[in-house]
Amino acid sequence: MSTAGINDLTARGFEPPQVVQFSVFLDNRVGKLRELVEVFDGHALELAAFSVIDSADHAVVRVVTSRAALARRLLDRHGLPASETDVLAVELPPRRSLADLCEALVAAELSIQYAYPLLPRPHGNAAIVLHTDDHHLACQVLRRKTFTLLGENDLGDNATPTDSGTPWEN
Repeated sequence: MSTAGINDLTARGFEPPQVVQFSVFLDNRVGKLRELVEVFDGHALELAAFSVIDSADHAVVRVVTSRAALARRLLDRHGLPASETDVLAVELPPRRSLADLCEALVAAELSIQYAYPLLPRPHGNAAIVLHTDDHHLACQVLRRKTFTLLGENDLGDNATPTDSGTPWEN
């Protein structure tokens, strides 16, 4: 965990944008990823990101959707064991690079535990899903460095691709 302090004046009342990642546990067999993806097909949500980590016997599929509550119900209904964690969805506009993002987090002594790309491009820019060792501090640091943090509403039908920014942009 980071040792960098959070300024009480800037931390008071701060709520980061909500993005939930589901880690779904699957047998490592042919067709299991397809079955998982089909769980979401035909429902009012968008599969916004996924990452597969496999081993000999099982795989963990990290999934981000545009509607976590619906995704949770669908996973439960289909008997798919999953855990949940909050992650950050960060836009990388043309004037900023992945190196800039990493530098901002390193300067605050934050570690990126894992990262993977976001499929939708709500404002036409590349975006990445991050899990850090201090979610709230990472949000504050990235906002101060003028990165746009995306929320669940930016990931699906509610997203407006022509917007110039989100309420989370500094």
